[in-house]
Amino acid sequence: MNITLNGRAALITGGSKGLGLAMAKMFAESGGHVAIVARGAESLAKAEAEIRAAAPGAKVAAIAADIRTAEGCEAAYAAAVKGLGQVDILINNAGTSQRGGFLEVTDALWQDDLDLKLFAAIRFCRLALPGMRDRKWGRIINVLNIGAKAPLGGSTPTSVSRAAGMALTKAMANEFAPHNVLVNAMLVGIIESDQWVRRHASEQRNITWEDWKAEQGKAVPLGRIGKAEEFASMALLLASEQGGFISGTAINVDGGKSPVV
Repeated sequence: MNITLNGRAALITGGSKGLGLAMAKMFAESGGHVAIVARGAESLAKAEAEIRAAAPGAKVAAIAADIRTAEGCEAAYAAAVKGLGQVDILINNAGTSQRGGFLEVTDALWQDDLDLKLFAAIRFCRLALPGMRDRKWGRIINVLNIGAKAPLGGSTPTSVSRAAGMALTKAMANEFAPHNVLVNAMLVGIIESDQWVRRHASEQRNITWEDWKAEQGKAVPLGRIGKAEEFASMALLLASEQGGFISGTAINVDGGKSPVV
């Protein structure tokens, strides 16, 4: 099956590294145009160059913005529309993995997590949905993690904001399905990305990256951690015409790790 986006325009938050960059490159290579949003200008410039090298014919917009605020979301969306003409596909991918014991998580940490993961998604959806509805075509993918379905102790605030994102996905999917706007969530397990590189470094153990990956893979039924390109392939299907009968789902992309289907 040859999946192509046929010139559709995608806005991807957290698009300068890791899963976001993998999706942006694959979308551009598959005939789409992409706007990537992140805070770091240096990482954005590097990512833009990578995408252009992989897909010379694609339109690429690299947008620096802090999407924890309404103003940041509005500015980023306006820049994406200016660069691409419209937004057909929205990938709410920005996020971190803030977690700790419940009694230690402060109000400030709760608010920062919700602003970045939940309210940014709400705001971008509110900006994108009117155009998608009017054109009778749209795709929204909310990138969450498997803790949304099966939260562990010590996983707040991230598991709570991700669970809210799953409820948001289902509510929007039901409301906008009559307009051919499909909304899904993808739940990340342990997948090779910048976030896991940082976690490896933060542990300050005398263990190589390759050995650390092998160690983490023991907790996955498939026996290894995932690749960013494997995650991007599922996103591409959901964003395409070929994924046109999939909506309102929360798909685990985790090698079987989640105890909840």
